[in-house]
Amino acid sequence: MRISYSNLLKGRKKEGSLRFYKPKFNYIFCDMDGTLLNSKSQISSTNAKALKEAWSRGVKVVIATGKARPAVISILKTIDLMGKDGIVSEFSPGVFLQGLLIYGRQGREIFRRNLDPNVCSEACLFSLEHNVPLVAFSNDRCLTLFDHPLVDSLHAIYKEPKAEVMTSVEHLLAAADIQKLIFIDTADRVADVLRPYWSEATGDHANVVQAVPDMLEIVPLGTSKGSGVKLLLDHLGVTSKEIMAIGDGENDMEMLELASLGIALSNGSEKTKAVADVVGASNDEDGVADAIYRYAF
Repeated sequence: MRISYSNLLKGRKKEGSLRFYKPKFNYIFCDMDGTLLNSKSQISSTNAKALKEAWSRGVKVVIATGKARPAVISILKTIDLMGKDGIVSEFSPGVFLQGLLIYGRQGREIFRRNLDPNVCSEACLFSLEHNVPLVAFSNDRCLTLFDHPLVDSLHAIYKEPKAEVMTSVEHLLAAADIQKLIFIDTADRVADVLRPYWSEATGDHANVVQAVPDMLEIVPLGTSKGSGVKLLLDHLGVTSKEIMAIGDGENDMEMLELASLGIALSNGSEKTKAVADVVGASNDEDGVADAIYRYAF
């Protein structure tokens, strides 16, 4: 049964008390943007403490995000959760780029899926013709066709790798295999123009997904963060009964449905909250910490 955060009056354990409780899950899969990160794209000290406390009790925290791995490492480094003994490093498992790049034991790549080159070409030409900023993600690199403040914001705010400006569409496509593309615009233009157009234009060659309102992502057909999580679980020999998952966006829906306990934060999309087992506090109310203290132990 779906539980509303506002109706929960009991059950939250105090910070620093988890050592007195037995973990209910072996793994916590957690999204970044809109979930672990607040509206300022920062991790609160309360969320950081909760992650460290859960980790110290043997609960493994795995990041499942649309971000590139370097961005996640950069962000978690600021709160001392990066490194071989931290939550994320070049040696830890994780699901990145919406499940298009997955790392398993010892941080070794176990799955990579590239976007159809024809879709990439069409999107690049659209970007130039309509002057809509576009960023191509290729492993640990970001590529773009022209400088733009919105492109810069991916690095400055979201900590993604700084985008390299390619001199032409041909140069960009030849530079590296591309896993996903992101168009960046106002939330209204994404909803009213870009999403309808690209939902039709990609046809049966790619999917469109959204993690935040002002960005539209184009990813390979048949892939998702949820399928990436499932692949990683199989690789690790872990069952869905062993995991709790926390997210907010439409791209988190499959992951939340897969988990034994799926928690959608209250700032999440209505579709995501509808499939979650629990609707928790928002990302600006330390929703990840609240979920850990209420449900993980």
